[in-house]
Amino acid sequence: MSRRAGLFDAPLLAALHATSFPEPWDAEAFTILLAQPGVAGWIWGDPPRGLLLARAVADEAEILTVAVTPEARQQGGGRQMIEDAVAALKQGGTGRLFLEVAADNTAALALYRSRGFAPCGRRPGYYAGGATDAVIMERAL
Repeated sequence: MSRRAGLFDAPLLAALHATSFPEPWDAEAFTILLAQPGVAGWIWGDPPRGLLLARAVADEAEILTVAVTPEARQQGGGRQMIEDAVAALKQGGTGRLFLEVAADNTAALALYRSRGFAPCGRRPGYYAGGATDAVIMERAL
């Protein structure tokens, strides 16, 4: 099970994010995001080994980022955070959940498909300085 993240978790979220992304978000970015209406975060593991951040607006939501530390991958953390976020978003009245993922991130694509997401669009050259497309995925809640 994951736990909800609060503003005080911003440094931890930044540290977790840095384990998975070449251009990680800093603590200030997480603080700003978490202070916005409709934004919620989840932390997985004890000690913490993963994070998920989502933003809900009206009846739609978007997963902004998911990260699991390299040594904790394939242990169910991503799946758990997605399902915890889905449960909370459904309770809040969200009907559709979106995300973007690098087209070459086969592990993440497989995870999202296994959680009921399907491709619904593409953003050419969205990642890696224009070298990698983003696949837009959606799941009805």
